Amino acid sequence: MATQALTGSSATGSNDRKRATTALQALNFFMADMQAGIGPFLGVFLQQRGWTSGPIGTVMSAGGIAGMIMTVPAGAFIDHTEKKRLVVIVTGICTVMASFLILLSQSGWVVTVSQVATAIAGAAIGPAVTGMTLGVVRQRGFNAQNGRNQAWNHAGNMIGAGLSGFLGWKFGMPAIFYLAAAFGVLAIISVLMIPERAIDHQAARGLENGEDDDDGKSGGQAEGFKTLLANKPMLILAAALACFHLGNGAMLPLYSLAVVGAGKGNAALFTATTVVVAQAVMIVAALVAMKMSAGRGYWLVLLISFAALPLRGFLAGTFIEHWGVWPVQALDGIGAGLQSVAVPGLVACLLDGTGRVNVGQGAVMTIQGLGASLSPAIGGWIAQALGYHAAFLILGSFALASLGLWIGFAGLLRPACEGKHRETTA
Repeated sequence: MATQALTGSSATGSNDRKRATTALQALNFFMADMQAGIGPFLGVFLQQRGWTSGPIGTVMSAGGIAGMIMTVPAGAFIDHTEKKRLVVIVTGICTVMASFLILLSQSGWVVTVSQVATAIAGAAIGPAVTGMTLGVVRQRGFNAQNGRNQAWNHAGNMIGAGLSGFLGWKFGMPAIFYLAAAFGVLAIISVLMIPERAIDHQAARGLENGEDDDDGKSGGQAEGFKTLLANKPMLILAAALACFHLGNGAMLPLYSLAVVGAGKGNAALFTATTVVVAQAVMIVAALVAMKMSAGRGYWLVLLISFAALPLRGFLAGTFIEHWGVWPVQALDGIGAGLQSVAVPGLVACLLDGTGRVNVGQGAVMTIQGLGASLSPAIGGWIAQALGYHAAFLILGSFALASLGLWIGFAGLLRPACEGKHRETTA
């Protein structure tokens, strides 16, 4: 009888885990618009209503700074709370409502408040989904499941952008807001499909007893926050990402503004094309990153991602044409797609056993966000003062610092990036 009970419990745990991983993939598909509001369409939406590139970049930066400030507290809260599903639901609703504010008014303070609220909500959604994933599949299954999650997320971004472009062209830009709301509802349904008992909240923060127990019980105690500052590979990773995103953050909205402003593309359709091309490449890049990192570690994956930006900046500055979206955004897909898998995977690996995985994710996102939040303002004002060609070349050059850090500290980073891979084959 005891054996039968144990077998039944194991089967239930296995079924819950399968349901949870499927629901996580659905959540990642639908959460794209919920996480970022109308995202890249904001720039052209405001441009159509008389805004110039400088103020557009400034309000985007305001949102980025707010999100950056909140990422560490959000990560700490995700480590602590067992209501991770509720976090995703509440922040998703707030994001959709904040986006709709812009429909009511395009005044400076309303747009700024909307972007700040969206960024704060997005700062919590990312660590919550990462934590749930780690809690369901544990450390040894994280790389594979995170790779699948990211592939589905990029697919959702691609389809969402395609639909946004079509709806924006057919019915006007406001239709994009309603699509974002629909995706938000489907994301909430997806997160409710994750069985609560499938999430091991100790494993979700990087604490587990080393055994893949089906009863969800694990031990260990969280280390102090100083463990983050003592982790040199993670500090180098954060600095390299900050330099990369200082150049990368403004590239997509500025390229849309440059081409549309020159009268070489429809606002909604061209912006949708920039996203669709990048996200299609990101799907493949995420799956490639999953395979590469499982076999060879994360160092080479991130090196390739950093190298993509200088070439992207050169092409964007040289060819401000409708067809330029294909090479420019393909390179964006390579860089962002590789990082979407490698960064959370490497952080989880570096902080395994500390109980501070989601705080670490938040800390890296904060430093990364420092670059990303400043990028639109810097890029926007450079474009206004020197023109779009110079702006793209300058932004692309920032990633040379990332390459310098990554190659210069290769002796320290390579062993850390190989880490303690314990993935299971799926």
